[in-house]
Amino acid sequence: MQALQQALRHYLLAVQFFTRIPVTGRLAAWVGYSPAMLRASGAHFPGVGVLVALAACASYGVLALALAYSPWASAVAAVGGTIATVLLTGGFHEDGLADMADGLGGSADAARALDIMKDSRIGAYGSMALVLALLAKCLLLALLGAHSLGAALAALAGGQVLSRFWPLFIIRSLPHVGDSARSKSKPLADQISAAALAAAGLWCIPALGLVWQAQGALFLIVTVLCSAFAAWRVQRLCARRLQGFTGDCLGAAQQVGEIGFYLGAALALGLAQQVA
Repeated sequence: MQALQQALRHYLLAVQFFTRIPVTGRLAAWVGYSPAMLRASGAHFPGVGVLVALAACASYGVLALALAYSPWASAVAAVGGTIATVLLTGGFHEDGLADMADGLGGSADAARALDIMKDSRIGAYGSMALVLALLAKCLLLALLGAHSLGAALAALAGGQVLSRFWPLFIIRSLPHVGDSARSKSKPLADQISAAALAAAGLWCIPALGLVWQAQGALFLIVTVLCSAFAAWRVQRLCARRLQGFTGDCLGAAQQVGEIGFYLGAALALGLAQQVA
């Protein structure tokens, strides 16, 4: 029972840290906080994705069904589902993607790139990355919805959860190179244990199982591979250009991994039609 309560505290801390869901007052006091707890909450990042997926799927599904009379239904639903994720998370990961793009685009020098990433102002590279990322999400989700509502919902469910699993591999494989004194991600960077990684993987199993049941093995395999490859490319870019990672890199990995999942879903549907 005590272990279950501790796991719940860690999960609620992850929800408090990565979403706008209020964990305040007595609940926040019960949850508590310490750098060690924040580190342990890493095991529940995909669990935060479950909440985001529920909000996105609900928004997408309601809009798609309500506007079923219109050929634009899937496009409007894609925008609505994306808005739901941004509202729930506060654009936390999107901000990381923009900052990383500004840093790496603004300078080839690692130290200078890190300085640029600390700047709260968004530059040209960050703006382009943010616009293209949101555009890619909306267009891919609209494309999937035009095929079937089930395909779009399956992609949302799997993509939101699995994309929050990949940043843990970056934490485990690279050193933290950000400003340790100000970085919110520094406690996470100290250590992600194999047990925490396994627990995070367990969060992914139900979502991916639903994807398999709803769309089949080909859909699942292609989406996972595309998402993993996209996140791996972010990891390699951070290793080569920064010799490590910052919290912005983790946000970028989540965003790219999410888009990779949606792209994989679209490719899987195309492959399935060719085979048929």
